Amino acid sequence: MHANIQQLIQQGESLSVEFKKARNHLPENLFETICAFLNRNGGTILLGVNDDKTVGGVAPNSVEAFCKNIANLSNNPQKLFPSFLLETSIIKYEGKMLIHIFVPISSQVHRCNGKVYDRSADGDFELNTDEQIKNLYIRKNSLYSENTIYPFLFETDFADGIVDRARKLIKINRPDHPWNDLSNEDFYRTAGLFRKDLSSGKEGFTMTALLMFGKDEVIQSAIPHYKIDAILRKVDLDRYDDRENIRCNLIEAYTKLMSFVAKHLPDKFYLEGDQRLSLREKIFREIVANILIHREYTNAYPASFVIYDDRVETKNANKPHSYGQLFPSNFHPFPKNPHIAQLFTQMGRSEELGTGVRNVYKYSKAYSGSEKIVFLEEDIFTVKVPLSGNVTENVTENVTENVTENVTEKRQNNIIDEITLNNKISIDQLAEILKVTRRTIIRDLEILKKQNIIKRTGPDKGGYWQVIE
Repeated sequence: MHANIQQLIQQGESLSVEFKKARNHLPENLFETICAFLNRNGGTILLGVNDDKTVGGVAPNSVEAFCKNIANLSNNPQKLFPSFLLETSIIKYEGKMLIHIFVPISSQVHRCNGKVYDRSADGDFELNTDEQIKNLYIRKNSLYSENTIYPFLFETDFADGIVDRARKLIKINRPDHPWNDLSNEDFYRTAGLFRKDLSSGKEGFTMTALLMFGKDEVIQSAIPHYKIDAILRKVDLDRYDDRENIRCNLIEAYTKLMSFVAKHLPDKFYLEGDQRLSLREKIFREIVANILIHREYTNAYPASFVIYDDRVETKNANKPHSYGQLFPSNFHPFPKNPHIAQLFTQMGRSEELGTGVRNVYKYSKAYSGSEKIVFLEEDIFTVKVPLSGNVTENVTENVTENVTENVTEKRQNNIIDEITLNNKISIDQLAEILKVTRRTIIRDLEILKKQNIIKRTGPDKGGYWQVIE
């Protein structure tokens, strides 16, 4: 962290970095910058650093109070709406105390003291016209499907007791959380689960609310392709030794996936200082949370969590912010569903954005004896975590091979989309649309059938394809 802070200070202020003097009081315009970062691309704020890069520091007796005030104000809808709980960290740098605030990008449009702020290379600026604000809403909605509003989604469509369960988890994880004292109606609005889109006039619960709380049948009616396949494939490599098809809300899905992990993976305890940790918990809670939080839910590609003899491999549809292998040294966290990520963090089911990748790299060697991990960001996000030091080439393959594999996955995903649009589509038509050979299409169809993703009903001529729900 010390090296990162030094680098940030040397680089100076930018579109995503802001310095603020904060010796004895919080800057008056702090939340204007926070609002601008949320509305633009996120960023880092350093309190205790002057605009000219000199380090003045924060008064040591004020540091704790500043951090507490920032947390409280970020959850005060009169200050920041919708509220967005921010994490702060205290850093000692050159003998002085600094406060580091990481502000993720948000999928929603935020207001500070009733005003909308955006960010440019020159700093924060207020959006004054309805047209500017409307364009911001349009940009957010085009980037983040989790903001989709369902005007006819009601509380009665939520699984019984699931909202109380979520709120109880938040209260256990954060006993002083400002949401704890709200009614359910105020909780929905303050947490951004019920919102009004000023660009269209629509008002109602969002896709985030549907995915977090919805009954199985309600989620399937709105997002029929949504499912997660949890598979054990150690003996029967063509099919599976155990399988769970998960189609429930994300709170229950997390529990089911972690139960599947506990059922089929060994636990190893590890001493970190004098604290005993479960390595299985440390690694796979991050992997499971990643599948649920960072999936692109408008894409029909099914998410999968597969346990092999030598590795765990997960795949989910993705809207990539960058392409290629992710390493802790070059990793810049970018949430695909910031609102879902925020709720998972409040419930204690995920940590600060970006921590997951770092934790897996940090603890994998102690768990499996291998650090040959794959976090491949493409249109299909692929994660491979070794379970033993003697990993196969499937785990140790280089990035080029992963990209080749990803091209195949993307093509198969396109086949699923084409079948969904036209269940009587022919092999020749698929080959023409996807610009590949007939033989490639036949091979892909066989793979998809073996994976129980599609099936053929009726004869070759006159029959039809079906995507298995």
